[in-house]
Amino acid sequence: MVVGLLFLCHGAASLFGVLGGAHGGGTVEAGTWPGWYAAVIQFVAGGLVLLGLGTRSAAFLASGSMAYAYFEVHQPGALFPLQNGGETSALFCWAFFLLVFTGPGALALDRLFGAGGRNGADATAHGERTAKKTEEHEEQAAPVTA
Repeated sequence: MVVGLLFLCHGAASLFGVLGGAHGGGTVEAGTWPGWYAAVIQFVAGGLVLLGLGTRSAAFLASGSMAYAYFEVHQPGALFPLQNGGETSALFCWAFFLLVFTGPGALALDRLFGAGGRNGADATAHGERTAKKTEEHEEQAAPVTA
């Protein structure tokens, strides 16, 4: 959720001029490549990850956009992120890449709709199987007499 919120804030700053605006003030001009498109991805994908809606897909898109940002904008200036100012891009890239594989957490809205992890139908079926196994085990046990 925190990674999504921080990413959303970067997009909001660039698109709407809030939180200090883009590059210290103002907004990114609509339709400019790659700044405006990156800001839209940051805002939308960050919001989706924050809410836990389509987390894996949003994280994949966000990770790719940050890889692009690192290699096209930062890496030509120097080899290491500390030298080229690409630390944020590299960290976002790897954090979102991790989310592609781990998926959303327990508080994701996808879980309400059955898209993330064990949904209601699966949980019910699991509970029914467990109850059936318990009943079968009790039937097989020999009665104890004194």
